[in-house]
Amino acid sequence: MTEVRHEAADAPGTRWRRFWERGDWWRAVLLAAVYYGVYQLLSLLVGAVFGVEGGIRGEAGSAMDVFIGTGLPIILGAVVLLAFAASLGWLGELFGPQPVRGRRWMWVGIAVVLVINVSALGSVDFASAGAALIASWLLTGLFVGLAEELLTRGFVVNLMRKAGRGEVAVALVSATVFAALHAGNFFTTDQGLATTATQVVYTFFFGIIMYLALRLTGRLIWPILLHASTDPTVSLFAAHPATGDPLSIVASLSTYLVIVTGAVLLVVFLVSERRRRRAVGTAPAR
Repeated sequence: MTEVRHEAADAPGTRWRRFWERGDWWRAVLLAAVYYGVYQLLSLLVGAVFGVEGGIRGEAGSAMDVFIGTGLPIILGAVVLLAFAASLGWLGELFGPQPVRGRRWMWVGIAVVLVINVSALGSVDFASAGAALIASWLLTGLFVGLAEELLTRGFVVNLMRKAGRGEVAVALVSATVFAALHAGNFFTTDQGLATTATQVVYTFFFGIIMYLALRLTGRLIWPILLHASTDPTVSLFAAHPATGDPLSIVASLSTYLVIVTGAVLLVVFLVSERRRRRAVGTAPAR
């Protein structure tokens, strides 16, 4: 009788874990949609508490404005995702060694992103930006990388693999979810439809590159850090560009460089996966 009562008490937690352990794309989409809603609520809460401008936030674009307006909601969102992972006992799975590794050609995407980020950072007018704003963006970028990669290259990839989906589906769904999250900027910011559409295309192919980085490095921490180095450097360059710096040409073309690189690598990846499946299918039985 005691054993029966113990099993009944554990049933809700067991059902909760069992539901997510089944994985698949629709659970990944559900999780992303819920997270997006929670993130928007956190943004509204932060805005209600700290206001839009003035006071502790200072002027628009200042160090505190960036940290509070951009950084704080994403920090709270990252905490929510980590708590969710802990509730499932997935922290080890998500941050541990990956079961599927990559190939050397996948370094191309990582190299292109690193070149863009170094070029953008080297083209920043540091005197204009100031140390406080740079530090604020670097800290914010770290949590942007953590939250967005944990969700898309962490949870989405893990859910797809738990359902037994092939790596082509894993890559495409994780990149699509990542791009879809940014489609909401059309409604939550002042940017127009053309800008949002370009951003969605960019984030899809950036997501492909981050997936390949996960495959190549074998651990989620590296896509997180690569992503974390992207948002701050590009944002600082956009707000405080140095004049006459030849490196700025690369940074200015970053959107198109990522799209072209991601598209080429996606084609290579699709061909590589097709050849791998054919090789496995024609291998003699043992």
